Amino acid sequence: MEKRKIRVLLAKPGLDGHDRGAKVVALAMREAGMEVIYTGLHQTVASIVNQAVQEDVDVIGLSIMSGAHIPICIKLMGMIKEQGLDNKLVAVGGVIPNKDVPTLKGMGVQGIFPGGSYFNDIVSFIETHAPGR
Repeated sequence: MEKRKIRVLLAKPGLDGHDRGAKVVALAMREAGMEVIYTGLHQTVASIVNQAVQEDVDVIGLSIMSGAHIPICIKLMGMIKEQGLDNKLVAVGGVIPNKDVPTLKGMGVQGIFPGGSYFNDIVSFIETHAPGR
């Protein structure tokens, strides 16, 4: 029996208008056999969590280039807990300084991929850590 494809919601929260990286990461995930739902630009955290519930995804991935990753992730992780989505793998990529990695991990973000991360590393992390794997 074939395993169900890993379902990934890839979102661009906030006012950040740079989505080339997110689109390329989405393509790499699709080429690896994942099902990717890309939300497009300018999503609110509430809409991201709502879409994650509606789409029954395994992974919530955020692409954040604006530098607002800490406040966005605080809000996201709070809403995930409120909605009982603690079983979802949460990954964040973009402009993330090394000094912020422990803070993000401390709030429950499992995957952190600063600019320049290799697609194979992102895909491998998701394949290894997605729920049910």
